[in-house]
Amino acid sequence: MSSHPSSSDPSGSASGSFHRLHPKVQRWVWTQGWKELRGIQEVAIAPIIEGTQDVILSASTASGKTEAAFLPICSRLAEDSGGSVRAIYIGPLKALINDQFERLDGLCDGLGIAVHRWHGDVSQGHKARLLKSPAGILLITPESLEALFIRQGSALASLFSSLEHIVIDELHAFIGTERGCQLQSLLHRVELTLRRNVPRVGLSATLGDMTLAAEFLRPGAGEKVRLCNSDSGGGELLLQLRGYRKRTPDARRLAPGEDEESSDGLPEDEHDVGAHLFKTLRGTHNLVFANSRANVELYADLLRRMCEQAQLPNEFFPHHGNLSKELREEAEAALKARQRPVNLVCTTTLEMGIDVGAVQSIAQVGVPPSVASLRQRLGRSGRKGGPAVLRLYLQEAELTKTSPLPDQLRMRLVQSVAMLELLLTNWFEPPASGAFHFSTLVQQLLSLIAQHGGVKAGEAFSALCQAGPFARVSREDFVHFLRGLGQRELLSQSSDGTLLLGRVGERIVNQYSFYAAFASVEEFRLVASGRTLGTMPIDQPLFVGTYLIFGGRRWRVLAVQGDEKVVELEPAPAGRVPMFESTGVGGVHDRVREQMRAVYAGDGIPRYLDARAQELLAEARATFQRWGLSERSIITSGREVHVFPWAGDAVVHTLALSLQASGLSVETLGAVLSVEGMQSDVEGALRGLVAEGPPRAEALTTHVANMALEKHDGFVPEDLLARDYAARYLDVQGAWRAAQRVLQ
Repeated sequence: MSSHPSSSDPSGSASGSFHRLHPKVQRWVWTQGWKELRGIQEVAIAPIIEGTQDVILSASTASGKTEAAFLPICSRLAEDSGGSVRAIYIGPLKALINDQFERLDGLCDGLGIAVHRWHGDVSQGHKARLLKSPAGILLITPESLEALFIRQGSALASLFSSLEHIVIDELHAFIGTERGCQLQSLLHRVELTLRRNVPRVGLSATLGDMTLAAEFLRPGAGEKVRLCNSDSGGGELLLQLRGYRKRTPDARRLAPGEDEESSDGLPEDEHDVGAHLFKTLRGTHNLVFANSRANVELYADLLRRMCEQAQLPNEFFPHHGNLSKELREEAEAALKARQRPVNLVCTTTLEMGIDVGAVQSIAQVGVPPSVASLRQRLGRSGRKGGPAVLRLYLQEAELTKTSPLPDQLRMRLVQSVAMLELLLTNWFEPPASGAFHFSTLVQQLLSLIAQHGGVKAGEAFSALCQAGPFARVSREDFVHFLRGLGQRELLSQSSDGTLLLGRVGERIVNQYSFYAAFASVEEFRLVASGRTLGTMPIDQPLFVGTYLIFGGRRWRVLAVQGDEKVVELEPAPAGRVPMFESTGVGGVHDRVREQMRAVYAGDGIPRYLDARAQELLAEARATFQRWGLSERSIITSGREVHVFPWAGDAVVHTLALSLQASGLSVETLGAVLSVEGMQSDVEGALRGLVAEGPPRAEALTTHVANMALEKHDGFVPEDLLARDYAARYLDVQGAWRAAQRVLQ
């Protein structure tokens, strides 16, 4: 006759919290065969089960954060979960919600707690049943919650009347973004509807600054948020950075028996990368992050053909946002099923906590987007007690006499090494903050009007700004903002002062796309001498005289037509184009660039570098020493002056605009500013900046032609848009200090 362990803990060992769970929840834990609660689950029970305060649960990927939140929540709901939705789970992806639905349905089935999904793929019948008999736990995306406000505004008070908890998964994915600001507003509007606070629980595996995260979770009261952090689950890390030389087409070697006509045109290094991926990953389950959709398709196709040549079933499948939902879900299900070897070549789509099961390793092709992103990706490996395995593949240009200085410095390799070194010290970027988010304020104001059928300006300011997530917006700015929306016919005003939707506002709100606060990066058409060169997504600032790299050539910007999404170009001066991957404005943190300088100046060889990567690092350091970059930060090479501020993208971008304002032509290449002209002119401009003190950030934006980067920025008055752009992407104090350092 079998018996359960004592209720103090699944294994009978001492536990300070297990006994506080409902007996049925304890029984579910036993049936899972758990020997003990994990660290984050143990510390989460007390603050969540009390149900009186906001909590952040931060722990490594696959540490059981979902159960950490819902074991105590379900213990509260087990006796009675009816009458209203009692808990809301908000996830960033529909696929993640589907995964969590399966996990929670298993837990809640024996507790009598209903679990509901609500997103665009859920049938109207399921949604109607929830509205008729609200109960249990609701799993929803921010966009679907937005739709609830607009379509079911009058019913929300009863739908959520007994709401006890709101859980936000992947909290780090929201902080500092338009979507995150939308989420903050929606949470605030839920509490305005209920006329009371609802405890919030944030879940994340990557939070660089817990205090900033707490302030995001509960704006204005972050110091009251309970922070629960667990380092358990971090085991052994196996790490390798593999270096490759990217050959020019004329230097490419053909395989035996191959001629130019039979070649597929891929540079040899990409064949080499693919060959190592095929040899190393074949027969197992892995994720390959390839940064861009184009690279995902390139490597997925290359690896598929390698399977065919080896007369093997294909084991490599693409996974990115442009693929149909069916193809993505089919690939995810195949990897999770473990019935055959499956490797997914993906973009950021699989950084989130979509459950694809444990994978043997992570491969990263190209420079990681950030340390935090790398940490998030790495968390997919090393589950169930095994080591986490990361292989990073880095391509650098074959050097010639005409190679640009950034290529000689192997900046892509050194930036990757710097990120890995910071990862090993457990540092990662803090969440972004400081933006005004006027684009999302447009959306939330229109949503608020649609929810109530109209709203007074003072009430809107109080709800959204004074006590809401747009607290940086003053009353004066809000009035200016409203007038701008009125001029663009988003708003109208009745005789009693009530704000109503205008002609354009009604059209925007009635579109399905309105529910999302964010928009994908828009494609701009590139034109030279009246001929269209192609299109490319523009996620960096453009101004007349700056440069673009496209089609293997460098182009100078002549004009930007923002409304038509057209960039007029002319060929830039001849010269080899450096290998460069744009990370977007504000993408690289100051700390990463400081670490890059330390890598250049050091002499240690990281153990994780392969032989080729060691050669490339040695070349980078030799160039750094040859140019005396440990003693100086401005050098002249050919017709260009190179400035090395060793600072993050916000500082580099601000310096570029400051030099542009002085009449200089500037090109930003990662950590380097390349300026046409004499070194004395560049130094003079920097001395002027230092003498005048930090510039007004908004004044610098007059040179930026595409400030309207967010979804509704086109409706925001120009001066407010400039202020928001400056807050997001510029660092005038940092640039002023960097200019002083550069001139020393």
